[in-house]
Amino acid sequence: MKRSRRSSTKKMNLDQVHPKSIADRSSKVRAEDFARVVPPDEWFNRLEEALPRILAGESFSRVVDHILEAVRKSKPVIFMLGAHVIKCGLSALIVDLMRRGVISAVALNGAGVIHDVEIARWGQTSEDVEAALVQGRFGMTAETADFINAALQRAEPDEGYGACVGRSLAMDEPPHGDLSLLLAGHRLGVPVTVHVALGTDVIHQHPSTDGARVGELSYHDFKILAGLVSRIGDGGVVLNVGSAVILPEVFLKCLSLAVNLHGRIGDFVTVNVDMIRHYRPTMNLVQRPARLGGTGYDLTGQHEIMIPLLSAAIRHGLTQGGSKEETSA
Repeated sequence: MKRSRRSSTKKMNLDQVHPKSIADRSSKVRAEDFARVVPPDEWFNRLEEALPRILAGESFSRVVDHILEAVRKSKPVIFMLGAHVIKCGLSALIVDLMRRGVISAVALNGAGVIHDVEIARWGQTSEDVEAALVQGRFGMTAETADFINAALQRAEPDEGYGACVGRSLAMDEPPHGDLSLLLAGHRLGVPVTVHVALGTDVIHQHPSTDGARVGELSYHDFKILAGLVSRIGDGGVVLNVGSAVILPEVFLKCLSLAVNLHGRIGDFVTVNVDMIRHYRPTMNLVQRPARLGGTGYDLTGQHEIMIPLLSAAIRHGLTQGGSKEETSA
């Protein structure tokens, strides 16, 4: 005789469950960590107080603290920037942090140079790709290619890609030079390295491009960045803002070289800041460096919101900490 399913199914008796007091429980979220309402006119000056000390709010505050500590200890703070950061109109904030002695080096991809030069010289950038593409005109702007490629040809013996373009901008005295990262690097003595993948940049479509020259000068910058990365131990900070592939891959190779030549490098901080989380930045900036003794953070949000917030928090921290802040013009 078959048993009915109903008779074989038993409900669990919860009468004997052993409750535990909340006072005896370890909790991750506490009331004192919740977001605070602060007067609107004090919001930016009290940004870290306004943020919750939970999840991304806690990570944001720690990243700011790490950067301020790196400045205090004269350790490298390297900003690796995707071109979209420039297109979002954030150059002035990056230049300001360079002037204040916060950012000790900037790394760009090839597209970042294009946008930087176009903004500096002509006050505009980022063409309508779809409209230009159907006409066969996408990436065909002559002035951009002519200027950058000519600058590369004029590179001095010990100059890399970023340095020679920055020097050419200085000679050109562009009307919007105050918005140029490359020009700021030249004037302030802050290295701006450029890491190019051949065929990715619109200037590579032009006959004035010398592929061997591009490769030579970009490789020169790779070695400069590798030297900077080798010094991030004991408090240095590397931020990748908006580069999904090129700069995370370049950084990983720089880190490998640093370990190969100098041994273990520990106690450094890596931060990925982007609108969405990608595989390579997550692995190469946040997860893999942790195995070397680094601490990785992931801050997800729109560049045009996150970078102004980060800039405001750093500037406030500089005024509170009595660091080597340079007065911004």
